[in-house]
Amino acid sequence: MSEPVSVTVAGFEVRWELDKGLNLWAGIPTLSMWIPSTAAGLMLGMQRMVGTERFCLLLMSGGIDSVSDDWNVISSQPTFEEGMLAMSPIASAAGWGTWEVVRCDRTARALTMRSHHSWEGIYQKQLGVCWGSSMLAGKFTGLAQRLFGVPCWSEQTKFSARGDDCDEFEIHPTDRTVGDRLQQLIDEGKATTADLTSALAQLQREVGDRQKAESELREALTQLRTQEETLNKIDAPIIQVWDGVLTVPLMGFLDSERAVRLMQRLLDEIVRARARYAILDLTGIELVDTHTAEHLIRIIRAAELLGARAVITGIHSAVAQTMVGIGVDLSRIHTLRNLQDGLKACMRWLEQERLHKD
Repeated sequence: MSEPVSVTVAGFEVRWELDKGLNLWAGIPTLSMWIPSTAAGLMLGMQRMVGTERFCLLLMSGGIDSVSDDWNVISSQPTFEEGMLAMSPIASAAGWGTWEVVRCDRTARALTMRSHHSWEGIYQKQLGVCWGSSMLAGKFTGLAQRLFGVPCWSEQTKFSARGDDCDEFEIHPTDRTVGDRLQQLIDEGKATTADLTSALAQLQREVGDRQKAESELREALTQLRTQEETLNKIDAPIIQVWDGVLTVPLMGFLDSERAVRLMQRLLDEIVRARARYAILDLTGIELVDTHTAEHLIRIIRAAELLGARAVITGIHSAVAQTMVGIGVDLSRIHTLRNLQDGLKACMRWLEQERLHKD
């Protein structure tokens, strides 16, 4: 078990508790990272996500919000300038560079600050970019707001990332806060990579949902076609329910192909069974059109040519109206209410034929 290691830097205890994986400054957990690699990669990823303008404003906002402890150190001294002298070695030890007050005009509420060798300039040099030391600017802005008691804004005038000997900032009062400037970017429609990525993700989800719906619809249509084809291919059964009596329960739609196939089977069965009666039961057909009616008439006429009387049962009122409306003469066709009535009638007619022969 490793013993904690500690040193005193700029008046603070810096402590490493290796077994716990902790680095503590004045008892507060801190994070150390390589500026040219880890820190540079972190900042580059953020900039790519939100765009340079919003990236800088967000870092500046974070800097403003992070000065409470800094101000405690500064305000413990008689003057702001003396407080900054006390704060500079602490900032330097933490990687923020050495801080310098160039000008502090309390009457004009103007502050000029410099930082030498700040981590933001180092990582930007490594990346070959110059976005400005925005978080450092935010810290100086936050300190100026504490000093002057009004919202402030920072303009960077020197950039170590492009070869200047320091990062320099002019801080002055402003009517527009960081939040105001962020909102302006949004109002101007300056979309960031994150905005575009979010929009693209939403579009991809919508396209995916639409593709899924289309796929489900195509599958449903395929199943419907398959069921329809299966139904059309299923020939109506021809059942011999009594000596000389056949029944044909019809369902679905009677198209030309199915009608021809049914007619041939019915005629063959009439001959084989020497049937005297063929009952076409339409209970399973709720609607007919001109072609369906014509097919039925052809089947009835063909059965009669072979000496079998065709009987239609189970006609729905709508079907009957349609058949009359399209000119089918039902007076020449034996129609009964249901299959039971049709069977009774056929048995009665058979009995009459038998008695007539006797």
